Amino acid sequence: MMNAVAGTGTGERKKGRLILVSNRLPFTISTARGQAVFQPSAGGVVTGLRSFLDRRQEGGGPASGCLWVGWPGNTIPPGLKTEVCRNALAEHGSLPIFLTNREMERFYHGFCNKTIWPLFHYFPSYMQYIPSMWEEYRRVNERFAEVIAPETGPDDEIWVHDYHLMLLPAILRAKLPGRQIGFFLHIPFPSFEIFRLLPARWRREILEGILGADLVGFHTYEYTQHFLQCVLRIADHTHHLGTISTADHIVRVQTFPLGIDFDRFHDGARSEEAVAGGLALRASLGTAKVILSLDRLDYTKGILNRLEAFELLLERHRQYHRGVVLLLTVVPSRVALDRYEKMKRQIEEAVGKINGRFGEVGWTPVIYQYRNLAFATLVAHYAASDIALITPLRDGMNLIAKEYVASRHSGNGVLILSEMAGAVKELGEAIVINPNDIGEIAEAIHEALTMPVPEQFRRITAMQVRLRRYTVERWAGDFLGQLGEMEAVQSRYLAKLLGREIRSGLLIEYARTTNRIFLLDYDGTLVPFHDRPRMAMPPEDVIGVLKRLCADTRNTVAIVSGRDRRTLDDFFGTTPLLLVAEHGAWVRDADRQWRTTDKGSSPWMADLLPVLELYTDRLPGSFVEAKESGLAWHFRRADPEQRQVLAGELVDYLTSFTANIDVQIMQGNKVIEIRNSRINKGSAVAMLLAKSSFDFILSVGDDWTDEDIFRMLPPEAHSVKVGMSGTHAKYNLRNREEVGDLLRAFAEVRP
Repeated sequence: MMNAVAGTGTGERKKGRLILVSNRLPFTISTARGQAVFQPSAGGVVTGLRSFLDRRQEGGGPASGCLWVGWPGNTIPPGLKTEVCRNALAEHGSLPIFLTNREMERFYHGFCNKTIWPLFHYFPSYMQYIPSMWEEYRRVNERFAEVIAPETGPDDEIWVHDYHLMLLPAILRAKLPGRQIGFFLHIPFPSFEIFRLLPARWRREILEGILGADLVGFHTYEYTQHFLQCVLRIADHTHHLGTISTADHIVRVQTFPLGIDFDRFHDGARSEEAVAGGLALRASLGTAKVILSLDRLDYTKGILNRLEAFELLLERHRQYHRGVVLLLTVVPSRVALDRYEKMKRQIEEAVGKINGRFGEVGWTPVIYQYRNLAFATLVAHYAASDIALITPLRDGMNLIAKEYVASRHSGNGVLILSEMAGAVKELGEAIVINPNDIGEIAEAIHEALTMPVPEQFRRITAMQVRLRRYTVERWAGDFLGQLGEMEAVQSRYLAKLLGREIRSGLLIEYARTTNRIFLLDYDGTLVPFHDRPRMAMPPEDVIGVLKRLCADTRNTVAIVSGRDRRTLDDFFGTTPLLLVAEHGAWVRDADRQWRTTDKGSSPWMADLLPVLELYTDRLPGSFVEAKESGLAWHFRRADPEQRQVLAGELVDYLTSFTANIDVQIMQGNKVIEIRNSRINKGSAVAMLLAKSSFDFILSVGDDWTDEDIFRMLPPEAHSVKVGMSGTHAKYNLRNREEVGDLLRAFAEVRP
């Protein structure tokens, strides 16, 4: 049921502060008579985080141990901003971010709620694609980073929340390298087919923004898998058990279902105020069974569907006339959006229709209220209701379902829950329905009304045991525990990074030596990968730095590549380089004549070529490259998920097929190569090194074929792996841009 990997489970930090970042602060600020008025905020994210912080302080956590950063809910006059900041920090441990009405219109009411919200909840027809709203979304995320950066100490952790701030983790990482950053999404993450409806630049930047975090959390396993699938197909990052290696850090992606403050609701339902409120509510409704429907005003909640289902119930089962009441409470939300105002009218029309059709003197089938509920009133509603009818069309978690179960201190009651709510993974004892099937909802209500009390007790008790165990405090503790562990992970990841001090040492050593050799891979090291390898020509800046290095008579510069010799000739022409082609099968010395190191024949190529062609037919976008001493099957342009499956299948087949042949199967970066096992880059480089006594050796490569070089180099040589994966090289560089910077630094050294 729970996919979260346990961390410390305490949520307590060893050092520094916890910086909570969300769109909304735990309070809303309004102005009255020139004064700022603070009122508690509503909303699932704020409620969950506030409960966690309250519990944390009750458990002895320091009040100053957390800073909450967010928008205060309204535009604040310039003359009040200083006072608001002072009071927010002193009384609430919060730092407000001030936004204008124009910014909020484009950012919050615009991109957040007219683009991301409908898309992530599978309402793509409601989406708006307005570039100015996207640009405002980017600017507001940058504004958050500008405010947070100077407030963050070196030992602080930053926890960013929800869809409003998906770009923020990457922006913060650029401004605050080395900080631990977490991100949690409180709404669903959609499947690839839905997410790809965003314009290409938007969807890529959103994924890269989230991947700026060290730890990314989702409510359910499905949301986690959807995110990983999008990262693979759009950003081309594979994962291993939810761990992704990016150019500069490790990202762990996990599932953490949000809990509630169980005791607050369980004990709150027994409070004197709640009991009195519940008794008064029951007295006003007589002996009728009470069905509770409680939601924010939103088209994702399925309110109209449940009203239709209730109407159908009354049509089919006349015995419930005067015997059942639907207590429909709708909490105001996003009232500035036209779609929500229209929905409010539709709800009120549906309520009027049902009451007009079935209502009698002394019995109103639907009791409708459009308002916020205070906590005591809320738990009184939970405790007084026989059934909770919660049927969202799509919901990230749905805490109302959990709160209802927690409030049933008497042990009875029935929960009817949509299979589209994230909470259904933990509340399997509920009557689970498809929210789009009106008849199924009606029959579920009938089943709930006739369910024996012992069965109600069994179901409620089982769910309460689960909710009592995995509370909001446990949720936050698990997340922060894993986030804390990521510091050690990143340290191991960055331990071999070629930093400023090491680079300075290399340059000093280089300046003192007189017989140097550079051993440079090509694709992924000097130039980026290209869908069509022939198009990956060396740009002028690469040619320029290579020529400058070659101009120093103390330098030998060799390109050691898997490319065929004709391509290397075309790329480098008369540039005075040593060239090693096809992983060492061919070598071009200073006389510019090619010589082969492969003296044997390769009859296996004719046998294996049809196999590769068969897989090319099976995988659109792939192609075969026939070299003089080997074969390569390229699949960079193919579908990412399909290519993973077929590449693995092909490697298994080739490994078995060539078991008795002197052949090596190599899986590189989106390519599978087959070559004679006696040929490798390491052997070719060994021959080069044997020709002279070099006092400075630098080898740079990005692929596992370059590991053959790294392993055979003498101890005094310097080896660099491009990318942050495991390697036999001494050092790592994050990307090929850093390779270019390093080579230019060598070229600029003067005798």
